[in-house]
Amino acid sequence: MLSANEQLRIIKKGAQLIINEEELLKKLETSVKENRPLTIKLGLDPSAPDIHLGHAVVLRKIKQMQDMGHRAVIVIGDFTGRIGDPSGKSKGRAALSEEQVKTNAKTYCDQIFKVLDLEKTEVRFNSEWLSQLNFEDVIRLASTTTVARMLERDDFQNRYQKNIPIGIHEFFYPLMQAYDSVFLHADIELGGTDQTFNILMGRTLQKTMGQESQAAIFMPLLEGLDGVEKMSKSLGNYIGVNESPQVIFKKVMEVPDSLIIRYFELATDEHPDRIEEIQASLDAGTNPRDIKLELARIITSLYHKKEDMEQAEEFYHQAFSKKAIPDNIPQITLTGSTPVYRETISILQANGIVKSKNEFLRLLRQGGISCNGAKMTEDMLDQPVQNNDVLKIGKKHFVRWIL
Repeated sequence: MLSANEQLRIIKKGAQLIINEEELLKKLETSVKENRPLTIKLGLDPSAPDIHLGHAVVLRKIKQMQDMGHRAVIVIGDFTGRIGDPSGKSKGRAALSEEQVKTNAKTYCDQIFKVLDLEKTEVRFNSEWLSQLNFEDVIRLASTTTVARMLERDDFQNRYQKNIPIGIHEFFYPLMQAYDSVFLHADIELGGTDQTFNILMGRTLQKTMGQESQAAIFMPLLEGLDGVEKMSKSLGNYIGVNESPQVIFKKVMEVPDSLIIRYFELATDEHPDRIEEIQASLDAGTNPRDIKLELARIITSLYHKKEDMEQAEEFYHQAFSKKAIPDNIPQITLTGSTPVYRETISILQANGIVKSKNEFLRLLRQGGISCNGAKMTEDMLDQPVQNNDVLKIGKKHFVRWIL
């Protein structure tokens, strides 16, 4: 087992805030001395099951601690999910049905084990203990905090000031999440900065109930490919952990140069020493594209086999570096009579390759569409599609027509 100081150094990599660092170091020292793994808690709200690299920031940090010998407990909020956490919202989030929670939880688990060590991870559902509390237990739990304390939470405070209703039941969400920590005797809880209030409530409740308070590690929100907004599927600036190796590799190469180090810190498991070397290399004038190639190899390999990553890199070089037509590209089979190209625009739209007919025509007029390596012109839209024709649409999309 690594020394406590070395463990702390790795844990601090990329972390935005640790409360309290001194307490965490003592926990690590005790763990090393007693050869006892710490219990790391992560609560997951099963409302949005598609995981991207932004969600995986916290998972990667847990994986680093698992590699140091600690154990993770993933708490699926099936009970709290029925209430709905209003985090950052102007109104309460709709509660989920039991069936929705179970479906989303399974999807979550399928994805989180692309990151976490299955043998060092325990998955628990908080209905296991929260559903056992009787009304007297709930009243006692509610007595541990005040309305004034609850209104310190930003979203509650904003809604109160704007006269937007707050249900009494919503105050129980942070209390129940805190009780999860008490029940599990959590040593550490991780979360994004948007979970600060809930996680600190866990520290308070543990102390109130006579336990040693968990250390809290807050990871920052990862910016997406636009370099500005946080990574989000709705904004289209995300890299999904379930995407193909070709897509992951290409998207990583689109990361802004200014975020290269941040992605190494938050989206990989690279040691702090290696990241310092990369920063020094960039400072010395190394082409950022060469560093991004390393980043793309590392991130793609975290979610796919090495040989798949290597094929993805070759595809990238062929398609986007050599400007050639790659061998392994998506195919669309056309049945029935042979269409002219104008008739295939709706097929491209249905397959998600273009958003609309207008987008296709705009790209065409700007010279952004080629057929078999030659720029396509508007008068070619009335020509019939030929078997094995390859379209390149914009900088990102290839498609081969099969008749």
